[in-house]
Amino acid sequence: MSENKPIAAQPHIEIQELTKSFTVKGGRLDVLKGVTLSVGKGDMFGIIGLSGSGKSTLARCINRLETPDAGQIVVGGVDMLALTNNQLLAQRRRIGMIFQTFNLFEAKTVYKNIEYPLGIRGIKKSERDKRIKELAEFVGLHDKLKAYPGSLSGGEKQRVGIARALANNPHILLSDEATSALDPQTTLSILELLKNINREFGLTVLLITHELGVIKYATNNMAVLEDGVISETGRTRDIFANPNSMTGKMFLKVYAELQDHYLEGGNGI
Repeated sequence: MSENKPIAAQPHIEIQELTKSFTVKGGRLDVLKGVTLSVGKGDMFGIIGLSGSGKSTLARCINRLETPDAGQIVVGGVDMLALTNNQLLAQRRRIGMIFQTFNLFEAKTVYKNIEYPLGIRGIKKSERDKRIKELAEFVGLHDKLKAYPGSLSGGEKQRVGIARALANNPHILLSDEATSALDPQTTLSILELLKNINREFGLTVLLITHELGVIKYATNNMAVLEDGVISETGRTRDIFANPNSMTGKMFLKVYAELQDHYLEGGNGI
């Protein structure tokens, strides 16, 4: 692994030699092949990789929606692989997650979607109401609480997802391709919201994406996931200036060509 040392910070997410495979028709598919990574507390950290590199599997292992085959995941000093079921449920509340496909309840209002994780915990109605209204105001949806997802734009749906992910006051926010289905202008507004969340709440934000512009715009440090392993990690500006991995170099070449194209048309991040 090539490395430009990231900005020093107290580790919040520590991953050592993580492996994960799946049984598929015809045999075994090795997805994560020994991932080692450290993410500092309060960082805006990006992970980029090609489709099939293992990005989403890594995200789902961090919050234990998937159970790794081997390795170690320590989040906030807690060994995620040594928890009982009840302990795992409690720890997951500290990890908010937003998705590319929004994962909203189409038959529930914006209010009810944001309320869902609070209701599961049995939070009192008055406290739920206060929290929901605070979050709706913060993400810019105070006038949409009675609306249903079907009437919302993609950006508004993602804001609902972000508000729901913040409902339990998490310490970490995982963003798994959260801007991939959005147009460039909406992507920019969502990235600004995530940066604001990072500043206002001090959350550690992990942006997992295949969009290099997202990484460059929003993150302080980054890692390149290549064929199931981390091939490069360091300051975002350093990797953009001098990528060492094959994937990093390829992404930068494509990014430069796209930037030239967008500049001619006046678009892009």
